[in-house]
Order: sequence, then C-alpha cells, then structure tokens
Amino acid sequence: MVKSMTGFGRTETEENGRRMAVEIKAVNHRYLDENIKMPRNLAQFEAALRNVLKEYIERGKIDVYVSFEDLSEKACSVRYNKHLAEEYLGYLKQMAEDFGLENDIRVSSLSRYPDVLTTADEAEDEDELWQLLEKTARSSAEKFVKSREAEGANLKKDLLFKLDEMSDKVEQIEKHSPEVINGYQTRLKNKIDELLAGSDAKADEGRIITEVGIYADKICVDEETVRLRSHIKAVREELEKDGPVGRKLDFLAQELNREANTTLSKAGDLEISNLAIGLKTDIEKIREQVQNIE
Repeated sequence: MVKSMTGFGRTETEENGRRMAVEIKAVNHRYLDENIKMPRNLAQFEAALRNVLKEYIERGKIDVYVSFEDLSEKACSVRYNKHLAEEYLGYLKQMAEDFGLENDIRVSSLSRYPDVLTTADEAEDEDELWQLLEKTARSSAEKFVKSREAEGANLKKDLLFKLDEMSDKVEQIEKHSPEVINGYQTRLKNKIDELLAGSDAKADEGRIITEVGIYADKICVDEETVRLRSHIKAVREELEKDGPVGRKLDFLAQELNREANTTLSKAGDLEISNLAIGLKTDIEKIREQVQNIE
C-alpha cells in the first residue's frame, strides 16, 4: 500500500496514576531521520523507542514528543538527614556559648535549614514504565501509519489519473507520427514537381523515397514511445506493491522525463511537440507527488 511521508498520530494513556502521551509528526525526507524529545526520567528508553518506531516507519523526518506525569500518591517522599541536623545543632549551641546568646533553636526552625528535610522521587519500576511507554508509542504509531495510508491512497489515485493522461498522449504521438512522414513525402514531391514544371525532367522517385527514409529515421520516436509505455507500466506496478516504493518511483520518473525530452528533441511536427511538452508537464507533476511517498 502506498504511504505518504507526511503523517500524524497521538495517543495518551493513563494507568495507575501515571499519564503518558506520545505524539508523532513527519514530513518528507530522503532517509529516516528521528528526532525524539522526552523527559529526562525516560531517557534510558530512547534506544528501545527508536527500535519500536522503525517497525512502523522507514522513511521521513520524524518528530516524536513524549510527555509523562506521575500523579500517584507514592510519586515522592520526604527524607530526613539526621547527621546534617546534628551538625547544625552543634554549631548553633557553640555560637550561643561563644557570644553569650540564648539558644532558642526549635524543631520547626531547624527543619528549614538546607537539606535537613528533602523530597525525592520514589524509584520507578522500569519494567512497568517501559510497558506503559511502549503501549502508548505503538498506539500512536498505528494512528500515524493510518494517516499516512489515507494520504497515500489519495496520492495513488492522483498518480494513476496522471498516468492515464500520459498513456493517452503517447498513443496520440504513435498515431500521428506516420502522418508526419506521409505529409513530408507529399510536400517533398510537390516541391520537386513545382521546380521541374515546364521542363522535360522527371522527379526521381527513388531519390524521394531515400530522402523520406532519412527524414523518417531522424524524427522516428518509436523507441521512445515503447520505453515510455514500459515505464508507465512499471510505475503502475510499483503503486500496487507493499512497502516503501518512493525511491523506485523517483527513479522511474527520471527515466520518463529522459524519454519525453528525447521525443521533444526529435519532434518534426507542432502537434507532436505539444504532446511531448504535455508529457513533460505531467511527468514533472508526478515527480513532485513522488517526493511525498515513503
């Protein structure tokens, strides 16, 4: 199935007082370029998260945003540094003796001294945390892939329509080419007859046939139209395949453009020239669309 390289997916999961959200955005890129932004307490899972995303995404510039909130009651705890409190208290007593001051220290004031009481996050269960992150990331990636597939279906429809138009132009070129040669032969014979009018000389039919053959060989685009049809067929086949096809389609678009250029350079007739220009216009549109395909 054809997939666009642009897409979006977001999932938010809440379990046991923990809320995890993963958002994925992507735009065109020649290769896979992942940019992941996540909280520091989840940084150890970055490599594993990249591996999960590679199961769903093969090309594109990917921006991944991970947010996490722990709303559970055991999210943090208070810690008491008894040794530090003893040191503070000892120095306060010494200061009272040294300066003859009243020692009015109370528990409430001592507890406010730096680092006597501190808060700390409880150690997270890494397995549980990873399971929550993986579950959320996979759900977001699935939504992301569906958005790519939906846009890819529209791209495929548009490309098939353009390929039909190209096939029609190639058919018109094939039909009109013999008429160009016959017209050249008629014009050449009439010109010679006009030049020989009033004289006893006669046109050399063999020479006329030779000249027409040289001209026909010069403007013949049979090989080009055969290759154009072959490349159009190849593009259609690629559009029906599973997996990334963007690079192959880009190559085929270049080959189509090469044959259209040759056809235009050989054109010995205004109608064929216009058809070849139309082909080039269609191919350029296809090349632009192909840049959006994974």
